[in-house]
Amino acid sequence: MSYIGSKPANKPVVASDLDPAVITGQTALTSSPADTDEFIISDGGVLKRLDASLIGGGGKVLQVVQGTQGLFATTSTSFTSTGLDAAITPSASSSKVLVTVTMVETSNSTANKNVTATLFRGSTNLAPSGSGQHKAMGVNYNAGSGGAVNITFQFLDTPNTTNATTYTVHVAAESGATITMGINSTTSFIQLMEIGA
Repeated sequence: MSYIGSKPANKPVVASDLDPAVITGQTALTSSPADTDEFIISDGGVLKRLDASLIGGGGKVLQVVQGTQGLFATTSTSFTSTGLDAAITPSASSSKVLVTVTMVETSNSTANKNVTATLFRGSTNLAPSGSGQHKAMGVNYNAGSGGAVNITFQFLDTPNTTNATTYTVHVAAESGATITMGINSTTSFIQLMEIGA
């Protein structure tokens, strides 16, 4: 057999004989693989590459963001932003966002008045049904005069984006009532958890 250049040495091929671009396994990952990292697998005897994003592991909490709000008051009978908000930038458009809200409020009035609360993503009310101030996620029907109560709720959202997304709690008062959050220096919370698909 003739050769162009030097005849290959009669010895086993080792890693140092290979070009650095060849997969050799000489370099170890020092963190979790990125979605675009690739694995080599055998699919019925045929070698194929597989993106890390296609491997299981869905349902993991990828990040957590929290927002807080102190004193706030309104007499509005239509939904009004409380300033209790938080923004999250999902790492994948397939991720879900679990929103948890805990707010401390009172309805200061001479008679029991309804208080309703709901969650907005941007300008969209995420409550699944109802209309007006009945399109809500949390309701306190008997706040009474100065009686502080908690309104808590959770919502699992699918924003379908990797852009920064803001969630805000809105409240509406029954006519004649004043809704007050943050009485006696209490703090209300909103927590956002990105859940991997």
